Amino acid sequence: MNLTLKIWRQPDAVTEGALHTYQLEDVTEDMSFLEMLDVLNEQLISADEEPIAFDSDCREGICGMCGLMINGEAHGPVVTTTCQLHMRSFTDGETITIEPWRADPFPVLKDLCVDRRAFDRIIAQGGYISVNTGAAPDAHATPVPKENADRAFDMATCISCGACVAACPNGSASLFVGAKVTHLGELPQGQAERWTRVVDMVAQHDAEGFGGCTNIGECSAACPQDIPLDVISQLNRDLRTAVRKGY
Repeated sequence: MNLTLKIWRQPDAVTEGALHTYQLEDVTEDMSFLEMLDVLNEQLISADEEPIAFDSDCREGICGMCGLMINGEAHGPVVTTTCQLHMRSFTDGETITIEPWRADPFPVLKDLCVDRRAFDRIIAQGGYISVNTGAAPDAHATPVPKENADRAFDMATCISCGACVAACPNGSASLFVGAKVTHLGELPQGQAERWTRVVDMVAQHDAEGFGGCTNIGECSAACPQDIPLDVISQLNRDLRTAVRKGY
């Protein structure tokens, strides 16, 4: 298939960027979206032009590095990571607009690469878990109800890709914070710091400049890991409880 690509180009973090148009031919439907960009970059390098910078690492839908806005949708028209999006989702002759995540706390570094260290700082504010160190405990030493264990495991699948922020009209990271808070809040090991954790993480979320949640639901709809919207309710309940307890 032949495609028209409108791609955001920005040489650095301070220079104003713009959309540039490229024509790409002979794209196969079995290519992943990132493989398609690889082909384009090979052509640009052959023409002595600057290749397009974009983030990727595992290319297996695990690491969350490959965050792109594709035709205005986080990760594109299929609910998956960008690296697992295949060109069969597009049609011959289509025009595809490719942009970086659009959120103030995710400043553009170059082209399609953004700085997502705001997420790292939120996680760091979550602190630690108080556990005894030394010999590994027996697997059954701390019983965890299956329902809680399953929910904690599901929340731990968040890959911090930022699609929730990019999809949210408010630029909120409440789904991300909710997943992290719920993950540890469901486990007995996470109880000692449960209330200070939620207060500190929410405070850091706000300090980074993320917007507030108005329950639109775009975050959960765009999440490639299917993190449910109800983690935001859990986040709000834990925050209210922490405030009531005086944390």
